[in-house]
Amino acid sequence: MISSRFSKLLSWSYLAALYGFIFLPVAVLVLFSFQDGRLPVPPFNGATLKWYGEVFSDSRLMSALTNSLMVAIGSAMVACVLGFCAAYGLARFVLPASRLQRGLLIAPMTVSYLIIALGLLTTFNWLGVSLSLWTVGIGHVVINLPLCFAIIYASMGDHQKNIERAARDLGAAEWQVMTQVSAPMLMPSILAAFFLSVTFSWDEFIIAFLLSRFDVTLPVEIWSMLRSGLNPKTNAVGSVVFLVSVALLLILELIVFRRTAKK
Repeated sequence: MISSRFSKLLSWSYLAALYGFIFLPVAVLVLFSFQDGRLPVPPFNGATLKWYGEVFSDSRLMSALTNSLMVAIGSAMVACVLGFCAAYGLARFVLPASRLQRGLLIAPMTVSYLIIALGLLTTFNWLGVSLSLWTVGIGHVVINLPLCFAIIYASMGDHQKNIERAARDLGAAEWQVMTQVSAPMLMPSILAAFFLSVTFSWDEFIIAFLLSRFDVTLPVEIWSMLRSGLNPKTNAVGSVVFLVSVALLLILELIVFRRTAKK
């Protein structure tokens, strides 16, 4: 009996330590974003929303926030479309060296973002392409496409082939089968890939830093603020980024995963 209680206590202690290790830095960040003082360090001098007001009244931060949203949503949509097309082609048709093609599509997931960013930077310079939000978006498509492909391809089972075959027998063209039959059946996986891609793109820094020039995303703007030292305003910006990421994951959980579980 004592041994069982001790094991349970040890398990709960380990769980609490694990979650504390993960979330304590975030909790400290959010707490000191309300610091009524110039420095986000102990002791906590009281709560104020002044720093959040300064964040939302800062035109540069709001511009960077808008840029981040545009790049995240746009790159996620392109990555999902390309990932779906690649998954559909490799799952439904016999293509030459299909295993090799699948491996090449997933390979960027094993490569450092720094290497991808340097490779894209070299390529854009060689092609004479000016750095902008478009190049950042292309970089985010490169890193999110393998994720979208892997999620969607894993959901394309043989049980859907009969429905697609029936649609063809009823006179549907291949593009109609793909867009009006396969895509709706795979919509939970497509939405999951989309929201995860938005989350990854939203707070990605290395590619956004190396492939942008004048129009920057929010992580790059936060980095430029940190060069002048810590203050509660940077904590407030970091809290906004964290809360947006959590909101996207909650939407993914509520809309996609619960709907899939009900089915």
